[in-house]
Amino acid sequence: MGTVTRGTTNPNRLRRMDRWIAATHGAELRRAADPVAVDLGYGAAPWTAVELLGRLRTAAPRARVVGIEIAPARVAAAGPYAREGLVFRHGGFEIPIPQRPHLIRAANVLRQYAEHEVAAVWQRLCARLAPATAHSRGGLLVEGTCDEIGRRHVWVALGPEGPRTVTFATRLGSLDRPSDLAERLPKALIHRNVPGEPVHAFLRDFDRAWAAAAPYAAYGARQRWIRTVRDLTADWPVTDGPARWRQGEVTVRWAALAPRP
Repeated sequence: MGTVTRGTTNPNRLRRMDRWIAATHGAELRRAADPVAVDLGYGAAPWTAVELLGRLRTAAPRARVVGIEIAPARVAAAGPYAREGLVFRHGGFEIPIPQRPHLIRAANVLRQYAEHEVAAVWQRLCARLAPATAHSRGGLLVEGTCDEIGRRHVWVALGPEGPRTVTFATRLGSLDRPSDLAERLPKALIHRNVPGEPVHAFLRDFDRAWAAAAPYAAYGARQRWIRTVRDLTADWPVTDGPARWRQGEVTVRWAALAPRP
């Protein structure tokens, strides 16, 4: 179920997303009896699935990855890369595996879809996640977009209950201003970067805080970014702290950036 994507992929393209997942969702994966992650729409080559397995296992050594592609030829081409903990399956948004996955990563998959189609896809994928329990928040869907070599990336994290947060991540040395990340907003937000919408107001305030933090540039782009995000916390519900900011990231509650009805 779904549409064949262009299949564009490059080694190391999703490193920022993967590292964030390992850092923020690793504990949930470790607690799971059989932690299964899905790389949905991995593309014409299986690099991202191979890399996801390696990065998840730094946080959860028992993690397994299933790469899912809607194009049968891509599944066949990925076959030689299968190994212990990594398999490839033909399928789409129905997630054709018997387990309820603890993670679904869908990077650069919804870019070609219409905005009005996103909510239904999110709902379908969230319904396949491992459910929340008394000791777990449940599985995680991470859906977003990045540039061709992974310097700039924006993603939404969703649980079984729906969207939770939006993360902006970048190689700081490539950044002129934070609103440069607007071109990598996920489909749910990219057409909402206009006056009157929350994401537009956020990026406007982000740029203003970045300009105000210009004196910190003398200490490097990282220190300028940290100061910028610290100032943002006065008006926006930032959910992470300096340890993640140092990576060129900032995570904000979805409710603060969600499109207006």
